[in-house]
Amino acid sequence: MPIRLFLAFLVGILFFQVNAQNNYPTNQQINQRLQTLNSDRTTSLVSLVKTEGGQDIWALRIGTGDFDSKPAIAVVGGAEGDHLLSVELAIQFAERLVNNHKEALETTTFYIFPNMSPDAYAQYHSNLKYERRGNATKVDHDRDGSVSEDPYEDLNKDGFITQMRIESPTGDYNAHPQDLRILVKADRSKGEAGNYLVYSEGIDNDKDGNFNEDLEEGIAFNKSLTYKHPIFEPLAGDYAVSQKESRALLDYLFDRWNIFAFVTFSPANNLSEPLKYNAQEAKKRIVSSIQEKDVTINKMVSDLYNKTISQKAFQQDNQGTDGDFFQWAYFHFGRLSFSTPGWWVPEVKAEKPEGGDEEPEKSNEKPIVTKESNFMAWADREGLTDVFVPWTQVNHPDFPNQKVEVGGIKPFVMQNPPYRMVDSIALEHTKFILGLAKMQSKLEFHNVKVENLGSGLSRITADLFNNAPLPTHSELGEKSRWLRKIRIDITKDKKEVLAGNTINLIDKMDAFETKSMSWIIKGSGNVEIKAGAPHAGFAVLNVKL
Repeated sequence: MPIRLFLAFLVGILFFQVNAQNNYPTNQQINQRLQTLNSDRTTSLVSLVKTEGGQDIWALRIGTGDFDSKPAIAVVGGAEGDHLLSVELAIQFAERLVNNHKEALETTTFYIFPNMSPDAYAQYHSNLKYERRGNATKVDHDRDGSVSEDPYEDLNKDGFITQMRIESPTGDYNAHPQDLRILVKADRSKGEAGNYLVYSEGIDNDKDGNFNEDLEEGIAFNKSLTYKHPIFEPLAGDYAVSQKESRALLDYLFDRWNIFAFVTFSPANNLSEPLKYNAQEAKKRIVSSIQEKDVTINKMVSDLYNKTISQKAFQQDNQGTDGDFFQWAYFHFGRLSFSTPGWWVPEVKAEKPEGGDEEPEKSNEKPIVTKESNFMAWADREGLTDVFVPWTQVNHPDFPNQKVEVGGIKPFVMQNPPYRMVDSIALEHTKFILGLAKMQSKLEFHNVKVENLGSGLSRITADLFNNAPLPTHSELGEKSRWLRKIRIDITKDKKEVLAGNTINLIDKMDAFETKSMSWIIKGSGNVEIKAGAPHAGFAVLNVKL
């Protein structure tokens, strides 16, 4: 068997084995899958840096031919360390691309960064499970001179950090009226009193009145970028891009001129619903709103997403947070930037009684629906029995003579579906990214005409056409003057070009836009005209005089 066929066979076997498992992979399993992918002739895998926790930050390039001169899409997973699904979506996209969709590499290069938060990701597989965002850097989060002196404590010894509720007439929470397992905030505007104080599971070790505010974790990748960096907030770092992994990624990206779009799997979501234009914010010196023309692009790509992805978003409320990567890619890097969590807990509506069309019995009170109550209703419907820790009374040193209970929804389960669902989710998102690649700008020469003017002179006229639904530049990218302009070069010596420039620059070409050009040239022979930019692709025209 030829070596390439044998390696492809191994990739297929590993892909099958990984997708046959019943849990999200460990960092070691992820590394093994990436190394297997790297055996393909189309791939190149490099470790950009090792984190403080000793984990690799991987960059996987998939492409053929002159891949640096082809428009590229960057796919980013692990922006948040507790978003396990994002890592799997990025890796499965790479695996499906290599195994089933190599034809896409003829026109597009792909850069995959499968996990930007491997230190935090590892918490899922540790003995103590909690939703961690920060890396392994030692940080004094509460700035009291001591590091990690007030972490979580597993009070009920079940291996999960959940919540603790303390019975108190000064509390802000009550048991949910439709589901006593979960808590809902008392509505003071309706005169509701609370019965519980609610904190994360732990002890006030430093006796400052706060619980778990100085965790054993460092800086969160998705809170430490340069756009609206939330300085002085926990997990953000003392200054933007303070961590090795974020610096390494940005250094790598700044050399990739061919990237035209990012797809980030993160809590932010401008794909189920596009961003909204704010004229006042868009015209400020420091721009803080998507540009008007880019909203149109966002809407078009959002339509593609909603046609491709079968599940529709529920309670969508995150279109970017301060210091995140999704907004950095657009506002500070000038590229088209798209983000999606990839999965949401489906909305569970009250069911109609069996055998009739009547609505469920109506009451004077409208049912209270929260993300937590909807999740528990969905989990019950799906038969998921391992997502909730029953409330259990514990003795707590900070609340003597008070009833303290520990329990609640387990970490990770509300933003990560059961692993058996991941394959179909990844399949749809692979289809979406490939669909986005087909929309990229495509420069072509049309209506080429060569006229003999006599006396050894010839006129060349041609139309440069962007035969694609996407422009060559985002509006913000054009304004930032960071993306390279469309450059048209003609091979003839400057002395022989009597009219027209040997080098022309075009700021931007819109979707299906045409630019007409002409030159008067002295002499004979072959002339090559090349037009394009790395992120927009190139068109080459050969003319014989």
